[in-house]
Amino acid sequence: MSEMPEPSGSETRQNVAFPSGEGTAHGYLALPPGGSGPGVLVIQEWWGLNDHIADVTERLAREGFVALAPDLFGGSVAHDPDEARRMTRRLPVERGVRLLSGAVGYLLELPETTSTGVGAVGFCMGGAFVLRLAAADPRVTAAVSFYGAMQEIPDFSRLRAQVLGHYGTKDRSITPEALERLRAALNEQAGIDPEIHIYPAGHAFFNDARPSYHAESAEHAWTTTLAFLHRLLG
Repeated sequence: MSEMPEPSGSETRQNVAFPSGEGTAHGYLALPPGGSGPGVLVIQEWWGLNDHIADVTERLAREGFVALAPDLFGGSVAHDPDEARRMTRRLPVERGVRLLSGAVGYLLELPETTSTGVGAVGFCMGGAFVLRLAAADPRVTAAVSFYGAMQEIPDFSRLRAQVLGHYGTKDRSITPEALERLRAALNEQAGIDPEIHIYPAGHAFFNDARPSYHAESAEHAWTTTLAFLHRLLG
């Protein structure tokens, strides 16, 4: 992860609790104007469940989705890159996937959720967790990764989701070779040909609270993501 300025939103955003693999987890839930719709998880950056992630959750709700952002850091929000790095290192991948799988179950049990599977949209650290969750939980049927980098590619043999990825040419944390390895693994292990979009932007180009924001790339990525989720989730 590249070092970046402090994000906006110093407090975590939570309004629901749900059972996870290790007890009770929390998150931010937003319902669509019509009251019901397909379910979508929003998975945070390494800053935590802050105002930006809550805003993305609300934007998805306005587009007709029942949107839930699970809090992977248990109520903590990072205020600088060193703190974000420490918090990320304290979250074992397996524990994060179990918590997210609990969020999938909670989302599918909500009476407002109309879909039989869920979508997952994640950013940075959350973009990697989208793919790890989809690899572990076949209830995820649409996976959208924004600049999610992984040191190790998971076992995709159980993957049932279609995959959409958004990456920037100026992102030093994700090389073209890493993307090609990801594409090959998805194809060979799951028979999935991911839809990958490359933008003239850097890391975190979608986050409009950050200097790295690239409006044209973000707008294209958002429009493409909405079409992808509506097509696969109904």
